[in-house]
Amino acid sequence: MHSQKRFGGWRLSLVWFALALAVLALLWKLLTLLLVDRDFLQGQGDARTIRVEPLVAHRGMITDRNGEPLAISTPVKSIWVNPREIAGDQSVVRRLARSLQLNEDSLVASVEANAEREFLYVRRRMPPAEANAVLAMSLPGVYSRQEYQRYYPQGEVTAHVLGFSNVDDIGQEGLELAFDDWLKGVPGRQQVIKDRRGRIIRELETIQTAQPGNTLALSIDFRIQNLAYKELKAEFVHRDARAASAVVLDVKTGEVLAMVNQPSFNPHNRSGLTDFGALRNRSVTDLFEPGSTLKPFTAIAALESGLYDRNTIISTHPGRMRVGRDVVQDRGQNFGDVTLQGMLVNSSNIASAKIALAVGHEALRDVLLRVGFGENPASGFPGERAGVMPNHRIWHDIELATLSFGYGMSTSALQLAQAYSVIANKGLRVPVTLLKDGNEMAGASEPQRVIDANVAGQVQSMLEAVVDPAQGGFDGASVPFYSIAGKTGTARVVGASGYEANLHNSMFAGYAPADDPRIVVIIVVNEPKGAQHYGSQVAAPVFSRIASGAMRLLEVTPNAIDPSRIMTLSAR
Repeated sequence: MHSQKRFGGWRLSLVWFALALAVLALLWKLLTLLLVDRDFLQGQGDARTIRVEPLVAHRGMITDRNGEPLAISTPVKSIWVNPREIAGDQSVVRRLARSLQLNEDSLVASVEANAEREFLYVRRRMPPAEANAVLAMSLPGVYSRQEYQRYYPQGEVTAHVLGFSNVDDIGQEGLELAFDDWLKGVPGRQQVIKDRRGRIIRELETIQTAQPGNTLALSIDFRIQNLAYKELKAEFVHRDARAASAVVLDVKTGEVLAMVNQPSFNPHNRSGLTDFGALRNRSVTDLFEPGSTLKPFTAIAALESGLYDRNTIISTHPGRMRVGRDVVQDRGQNFGDVTLQGMLVNSSNIASAKIALAVGHEALRDVLLRVGFGENPASGFPGERAGVMPNHRIWHDIELATLSFGYGMSTSALQLAQAYSVIANKGLRVPVTLLKDGNEMAGASEPQRVIDANVAGQVQSMLEAVVDPAQGGFDGASVPFYSIAGKTGTARVVGASGYEANLHNSMFAGYAPADDPRIVVIIVVNEPKGAQHYGSQVAAPVFSRIASGAMRLLEVTPNAIDPSRIMTLSAR
């Protein structure tokens, strides 16, 4: 019994010793955690609870030249869920789907498929009031994130110029794409503490403040843009045309005041769009043969050659002319003997062809290249095209003849506007720009003289005669109280079997006022239907309405008021 007592006491001592060692080990571990590993453990804990969340930066505003907002970013909310929290609770997911008017089964399947993730967008860019109504339901695992949505106050009127941005506010088309780096903001960063379910329970500090994007001021004058859009659309619908474009260019500065196309689109709702050609800014991306609108440049080549002056007689008898194996004719008419001015007033293909054959292809091409044909306009618009300027190794007479009246080469509406601005600007070529004071900001050099001022002045007076009934011209493009100058154009369209007899592009290129030009206006109506298809019938009246309204909006002093009308008005 004594030995048993001694053995029992020894076991008890052993137990106490073991317990003491365990306590000492715990104390040692505790001291190690508090003193030795404290910084490491604190960092590990923070890494699991402190997160860096992005702060969204809103995109810069786009305005017209007068500060009218054309594109703005408005705050919205996006609803997202944490699938880890709600993957096993279909009732929550279905309630959320009903509140957002989404398909319940689809949302349940999406949440289940992403059950291991902590973030899943459910609906992007909701109006704050609607998002708040969903959040007020206090559904577990349902959260919101602030974002910004692009809004275009003028809708389809400016759609082709501005383009649009995607759901992540990145520019996709138009100037939104061209100036994406300028417009997009710099996102910020913020430290927050999240619980184990990923919910933000406290905001700690802002690491980097979000920087909004820069404002972009365009050369566009929305008043003229709206006017041009309305008038072009009316003609497009009336003629049941395939497409149409209009450009209004400031003669002195090269700034684009308006650029519109048909058909257009709603930048806020492109889901139902079936004709993706409606997304194109046809004024800079689509090419066409300019037809008779090119004849003023043939007249310039004639004057520069020294072989012609404005009084030189050119015979167009008998209304047909054989060039090699081909025939050039004047629409079945015989204009007889004409001068250079008569060539433009009557739009004689024969006179134009004879001039080109006399001066040669090098002289004619040189004039066309100098005014900007065959060269990218460098406006900065995505997808703009340089057009096609032929440069045959061997020139046949028919190729030179048809080039003189606008066939065998191609241009865009913007290129044609720049070329006519050279004539209106007395031979000076100014770079085109879509930005307010764009040439000044770019440090552009002085306007480049590409045509002699005297030559340009003579062609100016000829173009005035084209639209002056008193000098044999037509009055379909007239602008009340203002003198104008311009040229019509009608070009056949190439089809499957060559030039189609019943498909035409109708054009008018002109400027106003004629004595001190302020704007150039280009109208192109593609394939109008009906009996009327000439530029004088289809495009010229659109020029008249747009130029008339633009003169009023720009407050240009009238320069062609009939004195007898003034006397009549004063007598009243």
